[in-house]
Order: sequence, then C-alpha cells, then structure tokens
Amino acid sequence: MYAVITSGGKQYRVVEGQTLKLETLPAEVGETISFDKVLMIGNGDDIKVGAPSLKGAKVEASIVSHGRHKKIYILKFRRRKHHRKQMGHRQNYTEVKITQIAV
Repeated sequence: MYAVITSGGKQYRVVEGQTLKLETLPAEVGETISFDKVLMIGNGDDIKVGAPSLKGAKVEASIVSHGRHKKIYILKFRRRKHHRKQMGHRQNYTEVKITQIAV
C-alpha cells in the first residue's frame, strides 16, 4: 500500500516504514504528525484518486530528527569582467518515518 502526500509544496510517494526528509516542520522529535492532504492511495490494482485530495484519508508519521542537508555552492561568474561571486546554502529538513496509511 502506498500514498501520495503533499508537504511543503512538494509531492511525495510514501509507504509504511519509509523514512524521508521533508521541509522543516514545527514539531519536536518523537511527536506524531498526520498529513491530511493525501492525493492518491494505491493498493495493488485498487487506486483511489482525490480531486484534489481524498476525504477522510490520513497518513501518520513520527518525527525522527531535524537537520541540515549537505552544502551546495552557487557560483556567479562573468567572463573578462573580473567578477566572481560564490555563495553556499544548506537547507533545513525534518526527517520523518511513516507509521500508518489510513483510508
């Protein structure tokens, strides 16, 4: 059984027991959160699609940790102009573990 949920403006395909890194969520480590914006639930050949989301469907998850991704480097360069600008960025994330998919 799998579900497609929306969190932080992005869509994720999740199954029970999976851990994934989402945009930062305002919750403490160990808390349980639920995602109500479930776009689709599939179980073998039985697929339910919402318009835009399924009524009464919920995905439960527990917060595993908070952290920051690896640093990415942004480089702006203009040739022959003695111009070079370099910046770095680390995005915050919340790691969650999917515990239950309820229809």
